[in-house]
Amino acid sequence: MPEFDTAEQTGAIPELAKIPGTEECSVTLDGVRWRYLHAGSGLPLLLIHGFMAYSFSWRFNMEALSRHFSVYAIDLPGCGFSQRTDAPQCSLASDAEGVLRFMEHFGMEGADVLGTSRGGGVAIVLAALATRRSMAHRIRRLILVSAINPWSSYGRFLTRLLSKAIGGLFVTHVLPKQHWLMLRYFRRLYGDPRRIAPGSIEGYTAGLDVPGSFEHLLRIVRSWHCDQALIEQSLPAISELPTLLLWGSRDTAVYPSSAYELQRRLKNGALVLMDGVGHVPYEEAPEEFNRVICDFLLHDTPRTPLETVPEIA
Repeated sequence: MPEFDTAEQTGAIPELAKIPGTEECSVTLDGVRWRYLHAGSGLPLLLIHGFMAYSFSWRFNMEALSRHFSVYAIDLPGCGFSQRTDAPQCSLASDAEGVLRFMEHFGMEGADVLGTSRGGGVAIVLAALATRRSMAHRIRRLILVSAINPWSSYGRFLTRLLSKAIGGLFVTHVLPKQHWLMLRYFRRLYGDPRRIAPGSIEGYTAGLDVPGSFEHLLRIVRSWHCDQALIEQSLPAISELPTLLLWGSRDTAVYPSSAYELQRRLKNGALVLMDGVGHVPYEEAPEEFNRVICDFLLHDTPRTPLETVPEIA
């Protein structure tokens, strides 16, 4: 693989946004600078963060995963400390194109791809895109953590509302100043908010303080409903791909019941539910999360037993 490019703007990245034991890197692809973290050696493992997040999400996982893999944790363009652009839209399709370009640049083949929340949607579309372009060899297995999908109704009304003109003004002019809303949103992602680690809110806020962040979020919201349709359209192309679906039983952002609908469309999919955990199991129960991921990737058998989940309207 090519040598890593040390990020030119490392000095602008606050210490709390960095992950000890990882290398701060950057690469420019098609005129856009991507910031990413790297650790470990071996087969590549690519981590794709969720909505309103960046590589900071993996601060409790990088060390454990890098014992076995060459781990890349990216900040998608427009997120974290990657370059902000004035692209007219930000869809799963455009992000998947960018990630595939990232993989091609580093010559990644046989990579495992882990995506969470919206990043899970990116991973699904990425795998389908690679298959259609006869690049299926680039992706070995998928791990979808609380991945957005059309069978979870949460947020449909809100995303439609925020897509309108008045909603856009709220996202770009009001929300950045209302830190209490951000705190409330983040607390709801946990099955038990008492498990929120010190510095978590500050770390995520640092990634959103970069100018242009909320304009980027608005473009994501405006693509949301088309993106949901694209996820469903992409599933037949990846139905044979070995896939782990990992959910928290108390996830209120992407309902656990929707994981069963997603699994039905994946012929080679295993579903694991982490009891009592919310939308961000990699932060709320990182030791168990890391064990489950490593069991799947190293032994093809996730350790945590399947739990039942009540249907959520």
